[in-house]
Amino acid sequence: MSAVTRAAVEDVLRQYTDPYLNQDPLSAGCVRAIDIDGGRVGVRLQLGYAAGLFVQGWAQVLSTALEHIEGVEQASVSVDCVIAPHKAQAQVPGMSNVKNIIAVASGKGGVGKSTTAANLALALAREGARVGILDADIYGPSQGIMFGIAEGTRPQVREQKWFVPIKAHGVEVMSMAFLTDENTPMVWRGPMVSGALLQLVTQTAWDDLDYLVIDMPPGTGDIQLTLAQKVPVAGSVIVTTPQDLALLDAKKGVEMFRKVNIPVLGVVENMAVHICSNCGHAEHLFGEGGGEKLASHYDVDLLASLPLSMLIREQADNGKPTAIAEPDSQIALVYQELARSVGARIARQASVAPAMPNITVSDD
Repeated sequence: MSAVTRAAVEDVLRQYTDPYLNQDPLSAGCVRAIDIDGGRVGVRLQLGYAAGLFVQGWAQVLSTALEHIEGVEQASVSVDCVIAPHKAQAQVPGMSNVKNIIAVASGKGGVGKSTTAANLALALAREGARVGILDADIYGPSQGIMFGIAEGTRPQVREQKWFVPIKAHGVEVMSMAFLTDENTPMVWRGPMVSGALLQLVTQTAWDDLDYLVIDMPPGTGDIQLTLAQKVPVAGSVIVTTPQDLALLDAKKGVEMFRKVNIPVLGVVENMAVHICSNCGHAEHLFGEGGGEKLASHYDVDLLASLPLSMLIREQADNGKPTAIAEPDSQIALVYQELARSVGARIARQASVAPAMPNITVSDD
């Protein structure tokens, strides 16, 4: 029997690609230790993204592969998830109690952005991350309803300075809706809205979060620019539908984030197809393949494609979004894939983004 070598173990690991990092464990820098004791092999991996529901299966795949090496009698693989803070746009100071901020945005309203943000936050929490969600849609906050938080609930105030976020379904939630009467419209000008957003971000006592998901208002206006200039965003997710008008506005969202040097992690396409509940016939009511075309045009990934489903809407309206209402359903599994993909793309960002561009106005 030939002796087991480290090179043999590494050769096997190189044959398997992490589906979210799109690299083998060695190339991705995930291998922390390889221990060889006669015919026993132990490998320790460390992932930089939340993947609690994935690691057991991944470890089993790799350990089975290692046991096929000549001379190996027993192989064990352990996988840990350690989420580190990642560099955001330059010249923007980080937040000591939040490691990574994810902006969920859309070019227009009505494309399911808030529903996507809620399910993304819940899916990240199910993967073992410490997660918060900030409802920055000042004019139409909805996260309180989606997380089942009773009307009239108010956050506690600590030291007369800090808002204590409300915890629901294992996620810390903060929204302008908790500070105002939901029947009173927010008739504010841009500077007031931007100031309110900064207060919500910086004066909320987030509790050492791995990820803070920000549900952005639709469009590309003052709030988005304030976020880019003042808040350390690790990456953005653009939500759209296949409809041509939605795609046109989504393109503006992608361009805006690129101009302010915030990475676009990918595109989520909602309402991609409708399946008739009576006959099972599939119809593309809002067009077909629009999200994929948008992603391809800007060289980003289509992170998820979700159907037009009454269930998604009902569960969100009832305060228990799909990711936790039916965690084993096909739709919930798509949200889990989305969460891992988003976390992995943030983990792959190693370099600091360039400085904010200078904006000049000329008479030409």
